[in-house]
Amino acid sequence: MLDLFTIFTKSGIVLWCFQGIQHSFTEPVNALIRDVILQERTGKSTFTHDSLELQYKLDNEFELVFVVAYQKIVQLLYIDKLISDVHLAFRDKYKDRLSTGTYRKFDFDVEYQTILKSVIEEHKVKQAQPKKMRTFKESEKSRKTIASLKVDQKNNNESNDAPVLEGTSLHYRFTIANNSSSGSNGVVAESASPTIPQVARNVSPRAKPHKKADRVWSNGGSTRDQVELDYSSNTASGDNVNANKDKSFVGTMKGQLKTFEEVEEQSASEESSEEEEEINNATNSSQPAPKKQQTGLLSFFKTLTGQKIITKEGMVPILEKMKEHLIAKNVAADIADQLCSSVSTKLEGKVIGTFGGITSEVKKTLAESLTQLLSPRRQIDILRDCMEAKRRQKPYSITFCGVNGVGKSTNLAKICFWLMENGYRVLIAACDTFRAGAVEQLRTHVRHLNALHPAEGDEEPSVILFEKGYGKDAAGIAMDAINFAQDRIIDVVLIDTAGRMQDNEPLMRSLAKLVHINEPDLVLFVGEALVGNEAVDQLKKFNHAMMDFSKSDNPRLIDGILLTKFDTIDDKVGAAISMTYTAGQPIVFVGTGQTYADLKRLNVQIVVNSLLKG
Repeated sequence: MLDLFTIFTKSGIVLWCFQGIQHSFTEPVNALIRDVILQERTGKSTFTHDSLELQYKLDNEFELVFVVAYQKIVQLLYIDKLISDVHLAFRDKYKDRLSTGTYRKFDFDVEYQTILKSVIEEHKVKQAQPKKMRTFKESEKSRKTIASLKVDQKNNNESNDAPVLEGTSLHYRFTIANNSSSGSNGVVAESASPTIPQVARNVSPRAKPHKKADRVWSNGGSTRDQVELDYSSNTASGDNVNANKDKSFVGTMKGQLKTFEEVEEQSASEESSEEEEEINNATNSSQPAPKKQQTGLLSFFKTLTGQKIITKEGMVPILEKMKEHLIAKNVAADIADQLCSSVSTKLEGKVIGTFGGITSEVKKTLAESLTQLLSPRRQIDILRDCMEAKRRQKPYSITFCGVNGVGKSTNLAKICFWLMENGYRVLIAACDTFRAGAVEQLRTHVRHLNALHPAEGDEEPSVILFEKGYGKDAAGIAMDAINFAQDRIIDVVLIDTAGRMQDNEPLMRSLAKLVHINEPDLVLFVGEALVGNEAVDQLKKFNHAMMDFSKSDNPRLIDGILLTKFDTIDDKVGAAISMTYTAGQPIVFVGTGQTYADLKRLNVQIVVNSLLKG
């Protein structure tokens, strides 16, 4: 039934392996390491790769990984027991050798077969036994009895002295009876009549209504304001006026984009003393009472060189506090839960020094996990890719997709300006044939961008708009735009698509068709930094739709993320974590304002610092 059971170190040395069938398991195990362990997604103990189900367990004391693989159509309910028993037996047998780092001659075949047989027999016996119903005390319903309403007399006296809120139309007051023989389980209703708050009799005479002051407008339309407000001069929609105002940032975006810097950068190690005190109190209350202190020379040396083993129970209050902290920073609730579970799995059984604290270790591990998560697995260098496509005489194409109102067209124009600053000619394909005014919005951006970078002499403009109006097939327009760019030797094609909700099947089919037919070099998902749990739903359904509605055997998914409105969220940067964790793709751009120059690269360290600071 089991296809594979292997034990290897986190550095990649295979200590022992059992194969049930003659098949290469290199690819699924490497996928587990690449997509789960290295990406800090160890909150779940299972991983699916093609037709295989892989279950794993980490040993953080000796840096080991235990992996079981079997066909996912087979439900094996004893895998948890098997992997735990093998883990304990392997540790007990080779503890000394693992401590010294001697990785050779691990003969574990006999022990493995014995454990496997024992676990299967135990499972069969357990399955044969009739299932017993839970008692009433073991059920959740037992906790919702009248006893849950009882409170301490001390707390009750305090609550009786509390004032009744005014404006309450109906108020019942309950007290705990001292005589338990009243037959009412200690709860007595003092009064079932509604308490009506008294209305004050002394009513002050009605004051005279205050006359609203006239509002003074900054540009009140006086004669001296007419020059500033007059846009009736013979210019193309005021583009030259706007261009003169924006000339200040022309030439500032050459080369790679700068990273987004905080206004007031704070260290991630800074945290409020109140939060630290709460965490420490919760940790101390959850730990059992300390044992009697030992005396003697041996205990003295243990004190000097003592070590502590981190347990799952000891991390529970700290991780609960950390989870609440992440959710408050706008991380999606299920993503925060998975991150904390991953940290727990990574730290359970780890040995720390005497002077090391569990709280600091959890925070350090979480910071490492977040940094690893936000660091891209593959580097997306658009300028380099554009240069390579230009060398091959082929336009480099980028498709922008996302939900309504996130700023796709605006940030497309920012990227267009950045490419123009670096000497590339750009074609904008207006494939949003659904929203009224979408083509006109892009036409306005094109006029403004050409005013910032005017063509010299008989040269063609630096940016051209390719559009065919409304109601047409978006995939066909994108194909014609790419062919047009190929014929006119235009370097980059930016494809603007319609904003669509993730549940809109017709529009999602249209997007999948556009990506499948045109095969753009980069597919960017544009999302807001303001969203929390919604970001997870959007990305999941966009990827699923592109997978389900594509006619290719290897469907194209989202390649990267453009995070907009990043300047409006202060330190609540959790959407970056939620999107990266869900899509498994990097954040390529960050929108930080309203001008064309407000486009940055993500600074991973600043995001991690913002997430962890109190």
